[in-house]
Amino acid sequence: MKILLVSANRERSPYPVFPIGLAYLAPPLAAAGHELRAIDLCFAAEPEAAMTDALADFVPDAVVISVRNIDNVTWPGSRSYLAGVRAIVARCRGKAPTIIGGSGFSLMPAELLEHFDGDFGLVGEGEEILPELIRRLEQGEETAGLPGVVVRGEVRFAPPLPVGRIGTPDRSLFALERYRREGGMANLQTKRGCPFACVYCTYPLLEGRRMRLRPAGEIVAELKELEERRGIDYVYFVDDIFNYPPDFAGELCAAMAAAGVKLNWSAFVNPGFVTTRLVEQMVAAGCDAVEYGTDSGSPAMLASLGKSFTVADVRDASRICREVGVDFAHYILFGGPGENRETVRESFALMDEVEPTAVIAMTGIRIFPGTQLYDRAVAEGMVAGDAALLEPVFYLSPEVRDELRDLVTAEAMQRRNWVAPGLEINMSDAMLEAMRQFPVRGPLWKLMKRLGRSRVNPFCQK
Repeated sequence: MKILLVSANRERSPYPVFPIGLAYLAPPLAAAGHELRAIDLCFAAEPEAAMTDALADFVPDAVVISVRNIDNVTWPGSRSYLAGVRAIVARCRGKAPTIIGGSGFSLMPAELLEHFDGDFGLVGEGEEILPELIRRLEQGEETAGLPGVVVRGEVRFAPPLPVGRIGTPDRSLFALERYRREGGMANLQTKRGCPFACVYCTYPLLEGRRMRLRPAGEIVAELKELEERRGIDYVYFVDDIFNYPPDFAGELCAAMAAAGVKLNWSAFVNPGFVTTRLVEQMVAAGCDAVEYGTDSGSPAMLASLGKSFTVADVRDASRICREVGVDFAHYILFGGPGENRETVRESFALMDEVEPTAVIAMTGIRIFPGTQLYDRAVAEGMVAGDAALLEPVFYLSPEVRDELRDLVTAEAMQRRNWVAPGLEINMSDAMLEAMRQFPVRGPLWKLMKRLGRSRVNPFCQK
């Protein structure tokens, strides 16, 4: 069959993200004998027209549409992507069956399939199930009952199954060079699954709680291919947590160094599993930046959010980065259950103490079904139990809801190294475009060292 792979993601803030999910689907589909073509709407000036042209030119037998996110999970400046995806699906109506998947779609699959008016949905990982679904469509066989497959008009579906073995993505169908040029990096995955219990997190829902590790040799081979054949000089590891299990992270770094991998990289790291030895191994393997999913500087809030580490761990992890000499950022989430003025101040005080290169602060926490935060929001009457959360709804602690925006803005504006998406503190679309003019590879927050005082909408002030 002729299959058109569509990356529906249009968001480019803070940088465009390569559609690695579709790249993972390409090898098993090609192995099954299908003819593939891809269209990436991230760079399309007129996405609907581009979709119409692709359909007319390729005339596919099926269209696979990947939905990475359904909104930008940012309060108060939230942006929904639903209308754009629905318009793309509408262009396929009457031309080819549509199969919608991706991480954003998998969070509310039955509701989103109905909203998008698609034919089939694919929940979770699709490398093994999608070829079977395509085969059944080709043979005219029954599709209901396949794990993770949602059928148009049906609410119930069999739960998805995690893939037995994580393969290697094929990036050749997409403009990798443009992502390197405009986003400053490529992306790579070393594992799937998350055993932790953060109250808001969707990773366990999407990938399961059992961790599945790729062989270090395969990861190194992928890195070498990116470096030597694709011209990539910077990679971001998209794992939920790079440094867990710690032994695996150390083994991978040692293998990268031994293989002579020369590109630089960064990753999201849990402060509770950081040692001097591991950070030294990471730096020796090319790491030049670390992002900590810290969430709060308050002991009470760390417990409330279900974090696996302590404030002492945050201090130690920050100290190690300073001593080893690697840039690091802390991500802070304000407004979770139990947040109040004092806990907000504790977070600012801890960040002042540990002096990261940058602090990325988010206010409000996007509520998704299936999470502990959703259950709490329902119990507190913040959302109805039967509410469809297709449009973003944010948890904001009742104790600080009315003043959180002003409180965080006032404090962050006094600090040069704070970025607050949604509040436009050291972050705006115009500023991001300006920052991309710097010869930077990797996270843009590394440029915080070059910036002056904090400001709101520095390129958009009237």
